[in-house]
Amino acid sequence: MRILFLGDIVGRTGRDAVIAHLPELRRTLRLDLVVVNGENASHGFGLSPSIARDLLEAGADVITLGNHSWDRKDLIGHIDQEPRIIRPANYPPGTPGQGSVVVTLVDGRRALVVNVMGRQFMEALDDPFRAVADILSRHRLGVTVQAAVVDIHAEASSEKWAMGHVLDGRVSLVIGTHTHTPTADHRILSGGTAFQTDAGMCGDYDSVIGMGKEAAIARFLRRMPGERLQPAEGEASLAGMMVETDDATGLARRMAPLRVGGKLAPTTPDF
Repeated sequence: MRILFLGDIVGRTGRDAVIAHLPELRRTLRLDLVVVNGENASHGFGLSPSIARDLLEAGADVITLGNHSWDRKDLIGHIDQEPRIIRPANYPPGTPGQGSVVVTLVDGRRALVVNVMGRQFMEALDDPFRAVADILSRHRLGVTVQAAVVDIHAEASSEKWAMGHVLDGRVSLVIGTHTHTPTADHRILSGGTAFQTDAGMCGDYDSVIGMGKEAAIARFLRRMPGERLQPAEGEASLAGMMVETDDATGLARRMAPLRVGGKLAPTTPDF
């Protein structure tokens, strides 16, 4: 299975770039599954139902979320109606939405996508390791699902690394989101699971993690709240990771980063 994961979509320029490029990427890279993190897609904070619809129509199969899951109140009533939008599975019981989804491809293959949120320097949610273990207890990689992707939305790289090692050999890809900076540590772990600490963001990199520089810098200089942060509006870069898996085992065969447009040096998977 050929899987593309795109990091946090930030604001209008980020989502416009994803919507513009995704149909062609699906065709040229012969993608079977596309997962995007959309928790910053609506003005940098949250995800609106209309933007979610636009991303799904452009070719995303699943949209994951994070700590801004509920910034758009209109998503609360919508998320139970759209199973392709998933929020962190380690929110407490009774929270709207689901933390995982199984996508059935047109050829009948099935892919599990899971979203969890870290606890280090983040909200005090339930244990993400236990949440993933509970979901995986209901699926068998290479048997009931041909691939499994875990988006760990977390601040601490150590927590993401730990999740990668805990799930090595049990899922196809463990990929971090939230810090908006693509890391150069992508690798296939010893058990066959592809891993990257952070996929980066789809947004304007002439910014402070996707937000306009002036207001963001002022907060650091003055140590006081200032004007509301707004997404930067320059040309966006797409940043993500492509993985090819073995359908028989569900484990990764190869992986490569994707960067398109904007300020980052471009790179396209060569498989």
